Amino acid sequence: MRRLNDLRSELELSVVMVELTSAFEGIASTRIAQIKDQVLRSGQFFDDLWRIYEQIRVGSSFNFGRTQRHAAENKELMILITSEGGFSGDIDLRLITEALAHYDPKKNDIIVIGYHGIAQLAQRRLQAKLNFKLPGSERNINIAPIVAQVQKYNSTVVYYQTYVSLMQQDVKTIALGATIAARGANVKPGEEIISESNYIFEPTTLAVVGHLESAMTGIALSEVILESKLAQYASRFRAMRVAHEKSDDTHFDLNWTYSRARRQLNVQ
Repeated sequence: MRRLNDLRSELELSVVMVELTSAFEGIASTRIAQIKDQVLRSGQFFDDLWRIYEQIRVGSSFNFGRTQRHAAENKELMILITSEGGFSGDIDLRLITEALAHYDPKKNDIIVIGYHGIAQLAQRRLQAKLNFKLPGSERNINIAPIVAQVQKYNSTVVYYQTYVSLMQQDVKTIALGATIAARGANVKPGEEIISESNYIFEPTTLAVVGHLESAMTGIALSEVILESKLAQYASRFRAMRVAHEKSDDTHFDLNWTYSRARRQLNVQ
């Protein structure tokens, strides 16, 4: 009888595990859809800003909104976007390993987004110059403090997790300035002509150009953060899918064992 009670308890627990993993799988799937929609809308906003920027900027370089008051660092900034927790599989480890393969403390400063990346660096006795918490929400991400750091450097490289499919997530590296410029080059010109002859730019045209560069830098960084979160949710979805299948198998085995034990008890 005691054995039968133990089996009943395990069977009830397996039912709970099946329901929980199914629920988490559904939540991850929903968040993936929401993030994809957010990235699409931010891309459209970037295009609108670039059409204005392209018509009023002076020169061809993209300065991230950096003014002449900013003395750019000689070092290159490395931004590492990782997960906030440890339920990300091995992708954070792969990202840190990839970044550190190119890291030289004399040539690079590191900013980490996400607690797990900070922990990974600490294990290697390394410390980032700054660290930020991975935004919990996909909307209204406060990217201004990170943009302010980017403006201090001539070049910035971002390492982040990228979504390939629900079953595959990879590490991606981009040179931020070159990526923004290449993206802008693909934006189709607008029909409206914007210039100082038909618009008043306050306080100055250069200030407006700087603001647009800051805004587009923020959009680009927000999108890679969202892309990282998309990959993280996909990784969790995959983990929950595996856990759900194992829970289903365990429930089936326990149910069969429990039914068999009851039949044997009835025969006796």
